[in-house]
Amino acid sequence: MRLAVYLAGAAALVVLVLARPAARRLPPARAALLLAVAAVGAAAVWVVVVGLLAVLLAGQVPLVAALGRWSARLVGAGDPVPAAASVAAWVAVAVGVAGAGVLAYRLAAEARRWLPAYRHDPCAGLLVVVDDPAPAAVAVPGWPGRIVVSSGMLRALPADERRVLLAHERCHLDHAHWLFRFAVRLAAAACPPARPFVAACDQALERWADETAAAVTGDRRLTAQAVARAALARHEGTLTAAGFTDGQVADRVAALLAPPPRRRWTPAVVPLLVLAVAAGCALEAGHDVKDLFEIARHATRS
Repeated sequence: MRLAVYLAGAAALVVLVLARPAARRLPPARAALLLAVAAVGAAAVWVVVVGLLAVLLAGQVPLVAALGRWSARLVGAGDPVPAAASVAAWVAVAVGVAGAGVLAYRLAAEARRWLPAYRHDPCAGLLVVVDDPAPAAVAVPGWPGRIVVSSGMLRALPADERRVLLAHERCHLDHAHWLFRFAVRLAAAACPPARPFVAACDQALERWADETAAAVTGDRRLTAQAVARAALARHEGTLTAAGFTDGQVADRVAALLAPPPRRRWTPAVVPLLVLAVAAGCALEAGHDVKDLFEIARHATRS
C-alpha cells in the first residue's frame, strides 16, 4: 500500500514537470488540452494521495476508530505510514480546502461583475459594446456567453483589425476556453505544485485564439498587428474571462509572425503515459486502504 501511495504521488509530480515543456512543442489547441488534462489529472491523484494518508492517520485515533467500529491498532499496524507523512497530508488537505474556498469567493465576485453583460440591451447577438474610453475586450463565460468590447477598443483598432479581435474572442466562446481556465485554477487550488500551469494554460489559450483569428482573416501579419496594437491598452486580469490583451504579448506576436505550428501529438505521449501510471497507482492504493479498513472492522466483530 505504501509503495502504491508513494508511486502515485511521485508520478503526479513527474507529470507536472514533463507537461509544460511538452506543451511548448505542440500547436496551441493541443497544448492547452494537454496542460488542462495534466493539471487536473495530477491534482486529482494528489488529492487521492494526501486524502489516503490523512485517512490513515485519522483511522488510528481511538475515538474515530470507535465511531467507525474498526480496530485502530490494526489500521496502524497494516503497512504503516510514518506519522510525519500523515500530518503533512492533513496540512495539504487544509491548504487545498482553503485554496478552493478562495477560488469560490473570487468566482462569485467575477460572476457578479459580468452579470450586467447578459442584461445589456444594445446587444447584437453575442456582442456587447460598452461605452468606456479604456480599450478592453473580453469573452465572458457562459452558454452562449458574450463578447464585451469597449468603445475605446473599437476606436483604437482599424476596421480590419476589429475582425481579428472578434474572431479571437469568438474562438474563446466557441471552444469554452473559460472551462479550461476554471479547471486549471481549481487544480492549482487543490494542488499547489500545479500553480505554474495557470499562466501556461492561459498563454496556450490566447495562442489558440490567435491562430484561429489568423485562419479566419487569412493574414497572420494583420493578426499580429492587432494583438500588438491592443496590447498598448491596460487590462485587468480575471479568472475565467479571456481578454484580447492577456498573456505574454511579445511571444504571441512572434509566434504569429512565424509559420503556422505543426499539427502533432507526439510530445504529449510521455506525460499522458506517466499520468496513466499515477492514476493506476492511486486506484491501487485506494483499494488497499479500503481492504485494510475492512480487515480492521472485521477484527472488532470477532
